[in-house]
Amino acid sequence: MKAASASRISGVARTALLLGLAACQRDPRPDRGSATAESAASVRAQATDADKLAPRDPKPALAELGRLAFFDPSLSVSGRESCATCHDPAHAFGPPNGLAVQLGGPELRDTGLRAAPSLRYLRRTPIWTHSFIGNSRERLTETDHVPVGGLTWDGRFDSMAKQASFPLLAHNEMANADAAAVAARVKRAEYAPSFRELFGEAVWSNAEQTLAALGRALERFQLDDTRFQPYDSKFDQYLDGKVELSAQEQRGFALFKDPQRGNCAACHITDRGANGAHPLFTDFSFAVVGVPRNPEIPANADPKYFDLGLCGPVRRDKTQEKKYCGMFKTPSLRNVAVRGALFHNGRFHTLEDALHFYVERDSMPAKWYPHPGKQQFDDLPLDDQDNVDHITPPFTRHARDQPVWTEVEIRDVAAFLETLTDADAVPLLSDKVVAR
Repeated sequence: MKAASASRISGVARTALLLGLAACQRDPRPDRGSATAESAASVRAQATDADKLAPRDPKPALAELGRLAFFDPSLSVSGRESCATCHDPAHAFGPPNGLAVQLGGPELRDTGLRAAPSLRYLRRTPIWTHSFIGNSRERLTETDHVPVGGLTWDGRFDSMAKQASFPLLAHNEMANADAAAVAARVKRAEYAPSFRELFGEAVWSNAEQTLAALGRALERFQLDDTRFQPYDSKFDQYLDGKVELSAQEQRGFALFKDPQRGNCAACHITDRGANGAHPLFTDFSFAVVGVPRNPEIPANADPKYFDLGLCGPVRRDKTQEKKYCGMFKTPSLRNVAVRGALFHNGRFHTLEDALHFYVERDSMPAKWYPHPGKQQFDDLPLDDQDNVDHITPPFTRHARDQPVWTEVEIRDVAAFLETLTDADAVPLLSDKVVAR
């Protein structure tokens, strides 16, 4: 029952979800046209004393080691790409450009497959899991038990340490041939003595162990540096009773939560946690939204190539689970308004365009797909078309129906989503306005 499995996916909820960000997948890198020695020097400059961790850090030495590695382009084969190249602190730890996918590899000419996500707000991500219904009759009508959790767009990593190690070996990212190549670069790094002091001389005896230790350091940096989870947006201040939302922002918030219209809050949770924690605007679940194919991704020039999320080609342990094909994880919508590429494939470059797609996908299919009809969803094989959600509002609309949001309402929702921008990223909003 593919339709049933697809329906587990929440609507624009699911959809506005794929707007944003998760954890790097071998793909994205910034505008490598500008990733020259000059940009590498700029990245190094960011790793200054001003960036050191707060004194309250419980493991300052390990986190500081991770900080140094995060900004170190010498860990890449090109010598010009660090973690910060695609996950720029000045851009909410996301890409500093609007490319659909980033560039990497030995010469910074290899392209990614998916949009690079932000690394903010990952610490509360649960491990990947999918609970199954035991009763066969209930399974026939089951619509709520979708997979949840894990890092990256396909949830294949259960720890930041494992996720952080992946780009080091990806051929179109930092491009090291194997763990031994990474270990050799770490051994030559300025922080090698600190590395040895923390992990012991034996850390050099096994390259896989060296790589794992590096992943642990990068994980500790992301966990302990407060810049990765600042919770200081206007919406956070609103929750704390420090500011009021404008009339337009309040209208947008109401539309965002309305289950009969946008229905976004079904998956982009807006309520505080049981312990009072501010919401992350994701429930970590997976959805098949049917985002249009993106011609900006070179891999898509091959008509036989499809990125199917949970069932491949990057994740390889779920390829036989056909009901998973086309599923991507719901990202947090925090800082979504300052992203230059939205959805897993970076198909849209403005928030307004992404919102238009959400509410017009089914009522105006010809606007978004070259062949509306049975094979409407052009970034999915024919056999997987039924996985797409057609049950959750607003995906219950039909061709020529009125979209659930008007043009004015789309602007209201966009205004609300801008309130999810962290304080240090607010200046980027004005850049977006200028670009429009």
